[in-house]
Amino acid sequence: MKMNNKDIADIRKRFKLDTDLLKIAEIYNVYIQGEATEIFHEDSRSFSLLDREQQELFLASFKKVLGGKLDAKLFEVKFLPQEEGQADHTQRLLYEGLETEDAAEWQENMQRIALKMIEEKPFEKDMVITFIRGTYFKTTKREADETEINMRDEVYTTPFILGSMNQTELPKSSLVFDFAKKEFKSNILLDPVIKLTSPVGGFLFPGFTDNAADVNHIVYSASKANKPDFQFIENVLNGDEIITAEEDKAVFEEIVKAVIGEEVNSRTLAGLYDEINLMLEVEKEAEKEEVEIPVLDTVEVTRVLKASGVKEVSAEKVERAFQQVVEDKNYEMKASHVVPSYASKSIKINTKVAEIKISPQDLRYVKGVNYNGKRCILIEVEEDTMIEGFKLLEEEQLE
Repeated sequence: MKMNNKDIADIRKRFKLDTDLLKIAEIYNVYIQGEATEIFHEDSRSFSLLDREQQELFLASFKKVLGGKLDAKLFEVKFLPQEEGQADHTQRLLYEGLETEDAAEWQENMQRIALKMIEEKPFEKDMVITFIRGTYFKTTKREADETEINMRDEVYTTPFILGSMNQTELPKSSLVFDFAKKEFKSNILLDPVIKLTSPVGGFLFPGFTDNAADVNHIVYSASKANKPDFQFIENVLNGDEIITAEEDKAVFEEIVKAVIGEEVNSRTLAGLYDEINLMLEVEKEAEKEEVEIPVLDTVEVTRVLKASGVKEVSAEKVERAFQQVVEDKNYEMKASHVVPSYASKSIKINTKVAEIKISPQDLRYVKGVNYNGKRCILIEVEEDTMIEGFKLLEEEQLE
């Protein structure tokens, strides 16, 4: 079992004040000046000693770190094995930092990770790197006859470390009115502002699935969806290679093209999305129960293509396509990666004169036709078509 979006959502919503389901012990902040190769300032203290406003600002930032979907903005990364003589492997630094009762040792380990970030690539702007150490409590499934108190008698306890990276910027000068002197004057602030509302990266250790911690994985947070920093993952986190949802989708499209060719009618494409969407219904259950998340391997791709009405599809032909595109006939793609959002207008049909958006479930109502010797798109509709407040007449009525 792998981590899922439900696992992330549960811990994310616990980052708030006055909760007994997530406790933060220490916070360690490191200030690094742009292009610098050393730490300019560091500060470590108990999170409870921060004033309430500061706590709220940091908690909101930590929620941002864990925002987004897995394999798009968040990635479950497997640690690479520690090489002989490698003293600063991030898995070891985090594990020791999580286990130690010595606050100084925890700070030293986090400082080493911060230094690894600078050594990898000096930051262009001033940066604040924040580490917190805490404990996340997850209640057991509630039974029908349990009270709220009974439900909290048994909880799963997971110690964790979260790191976030935030850029700073100088505040813009402004014109203010001085009531005491009754005059207008410029207000110039020189203190840099830490952009806590938009972290540029971060991580959560350990990874966890359902209620079990997994110290062999770390959750990496990218700055933007489908834009992970691969060098950061490899050289700072010491993590293995990852595949984004966007890359999986591109691989799937190339494999299908290798099997059926570049051209496809809308009926076949709609059937393809329908079949994969049925697999996604299984994935929804997987997040509720211990069910394997559905993947598209050579067997499933063969089945989906046949069910979609594609002729002359064989397992051998699909295996050759996998080998041709990814050089691995055992490659697997998550079903959720390859189909656009099924009920929303997630498919774009681009032409020289128009851009049409449609949902995969409605793709069957779109057809490519030849009309009076010209290539056209035919969209079947059940209701009146309105253009700028006017009802569109049928072609025959115009003639």
